[in-house]
Amino acid sequence: MKNHPRFEIRIFCSLLLALITLSCTRLSPAEEKSAETLDQLYALLDDSSISPQSRYAVINRIANLFYAQERTDDMVLFLTEWVETHPGDTYDAYWLYMVASNYLKEGQEPLAEYYYERIITNFQDLLVNGESIHFACLQHLIQISKSSENRITYFNRIIHNFPQNVSITEMYIRLALEYENVGEWDMALKSYALFLEQPDSSTIQIAGIPEAYTKARQMVDFAKSPKDWTFESLDALETAVKKAISSYNWRALDRYRTKVNFFAMSWKSSESDPNALENFSMHNFMLGNRIRYNEHLDDTSTPTEAYLRTWGWSQYINVWYLYFRKVNFPADPEIHGRWEWAGIYFGEKL
Repeated sequence: MKNHPRFEIRIFCSLLLALITLSCTRLSPAEEKSAETLDQLYALLDDSSISPQSRYAVINRIANLFYAQERTDDMVLFLTEWVETHPGDTYDAYWLYMVASNYLKEGQEPLAEYYYERIITNFQDLLVNGESIHFACLQHLIQISKSSENRITYFNRIIHNFPQNVSITEMYIRLALEYENVGEWDMALKSYALFLEQPDSSTIQIAGIPEAYTKARQMVDFAKSPKDWTFESLDALETAVKKAISSYNWRALDRYRTKVNFFAMSWKSSESDPNALENFSMHNFMLGNRIRYNEHLDDTSTPTEAYLRTWGWSQYINVWYLYFRKVNFPADPEIHGRWEWAGIYFGEKL
């Protein structure tokens, strides 16, 4: 897949293009103040014999004149009235795009959103300077919309209609997060799976979504797993693990560990580090060693995470902190909120 500019940069550039288009006509001071100029332009506009290309030039000139004189209210009124009274104009989508971009520049996002949405819903797409009006609208809408339901629609439209303009990999992960926000877990998991299928999913860097690949991998793998290692409560998990350590029951400990992305790493490492994912048996470390654990969980434990300090595992790294966490998987209400033994941190806490 070819490289694409960052999503945020494209949005800024498309807005800048619209504003440059509004202000690109350079008028002399005398012309800017001349009511006669507007009268002449309106007269041309009333000429029924004017060609569509000439009509476009006249409308654009009037809008630019208003904008240059900082009469943006007049510009908006002129363009919206033209669209209402000329529903067949080829450039209606463009005139409303000028209006929407002006509102966005002025910080009136709800009005900008209304017009961007109106364009993609009611008007055919239009290329201006080789750029799609619909694509530009969708980019802005994703940024300013407060609704996950709406952003889901916008992401899907971009994926299906403009795949060549974006990083599809980024689109799928952002779509998955929006589906999560509205509780559509089947669609979220499907989007995560589509993200993982992309060739650059493991290397892509996405603004605002650190370790996107790790999150998607864990979600998809966890959904496919039996989840039979989870415990109803933290107390039940802690009791079972302590009992297995006391009886040197390595088989039980191996059963209690999560079977999806279990990690064993130092405190400085990250779960996304390939070396952090381990698939060893506890038998290798219990045999011939005298394992002990603290009576109580570490005082840094929280309602969703807990640490049990243990020692005696190895002459090289004697202290291990067993890491327990509450399962966050709303897609399965029977599993969501249970507890799992998710990993091991080697050494004393930093």
